[in-house]
Amino acid sequence: MKKIQGVEIKELKTHTDERGFFREIIRETDSFFTEGFGQFSHSLMYPGVAKAWHIHKTQVDWWYVPVGNIKVGLHDKREDSPTKGETQEIFMGENYGAKVLKIPPGVAHGCKVLGDVAHLLYITSKTYNPDEEGRIAHNDPEIGYDWEASPEIK
Repeated sequence: MKKIQGVEIKELKTHTDERGFFREIIRETDSFFTEGFGQFSHSLMYPGVAKAWHIHKTQVDWWYVPVGNIKVGLHDKREDSPTKGETQEIFMGENYGAKVLKIPPGVAHGCKVLGDVAHLLYITSKTYNPDEEGRIAHNDPEIGYDWEASPEIK
């Protein structure tokens, strides 16, 4: 799968010692956080749950998974994008290295919980507005993504 233009991943640094760890997630000075803060949200998802597809007109999302593991599906629906029609898959969570995912507007996105419960913490560049939110069926034939598929064996 190709990388979708505008999708960014920030690998996070974890500082551990005998007391536990400290991990900085996002700073307002991060180059990939220029669109700024609108809302901070937390989603708890049960084993096997898939949530897809969501799309925003102008809002940017930044996702972080501190507990559990998820498979993220992204599909570029932007008319003016050089990666229009491309799909990208990213694995996030405890087993996949600490990272933050930036999802630009016009990129359809969803996720599926792998294993036990997962917690998704996310920041959006705008506060919730139903006019900003779009939904696409999880089995949309134009996207053609299989949420039931297992990761590719290499």
